[in-house]
Amino acid sequence: MGLRAQVRTRDGWAVQHAVVTVTDMTGAQVLRETADADGTVRSAAPLSTGAYTVVVTALGYAPAASTAMVTASGRAEIGTVVLARQGGAELPPPGTWSIDPAHSSVGAVAQHLGISSVSGRFTDFGGRIAIAPDLGSSRVEAVIRAATIDTGNGLRDKHLRSPDFLDVEQYPEIVYRSHGLTPTGTDRWTVHGTLSLHGVVRDVDLDLAYLGTGPDPWGGVRAAFRATAELHREDFAMNYNQVVQAGISAIGTTLKIELAIQAVQGDALPGV
Repeated sequence: MGLRAQVRTRDGWAVQHAVVTVTDMTGAQVLRETADADGTVRSAAPLSTGAYTVVVTALGYAPAASTAMVTASGRAEIGTVVLARQGGAELPPPGTWSIDPAHSSVGAVAQHLGISSVSGRFTDFGGRIAIAPDLGSSRVEAVIRAATIDTGNGLRDKHLRSPDFLDVEQYPEIVYRSHGLTPTGTDRWTVHGTLSLHGVVRDVDLDLAYLGTGPDPWGGVRAAFRATAELHREDFAMNYNQVVQAGISAIGTTLKIELAIQAVQGDALPGV
């Protein structure tokens, strides 16, 4: 076998269809091979003894170059080549990832009486994340059932479901659809998208952190994310404003959105 290599991302994922090009010291190309689905590159053609330049490229990744020495055996063991995403930004491997509501949370925090805060969460939601080879073209879509708001207080939750706030009878779903990503660090992104809430559609950006991937007990692979955003109630026609004293509102006009997301690789959720 003339050449063998493994092409991987920083967190160990195979880079499918990476291209390995080998040139001799004169710059002439002597070998060009494509990685298989496991990120493995194999070539049976023996190479002449000497030094070679090995360049590994893949869509969405920065190229990597190294020097390989071929002995009298005609073999070159390149080992593992780690490719970094273009711009140094990381996300899970390309493909579809399904949000797992059993191991995720969608929460909101609002100021209460000007001195403290009240936290709530939605208990029924789902969505898909589509990671593209060109990471900036990746997309996410999520749907939340508005009536599942839970702040731990039945009377307050009933009011939040009313026309004063979410008006869940008329607007049963809250929908977020992204239309772009901008890297802000190695594992941080700004997600650009639109939020449909209370019958109003507005642009909303999410500050996203990618926390990594790993296997789960049910044979699946999971990716974890954390995201935050800030919303203003009046932007979504939720203008209820009970003043309790000296201009202080019972409920603040700003909502801090906090998302903790686990997504499972593929279109199905393998476990609970």
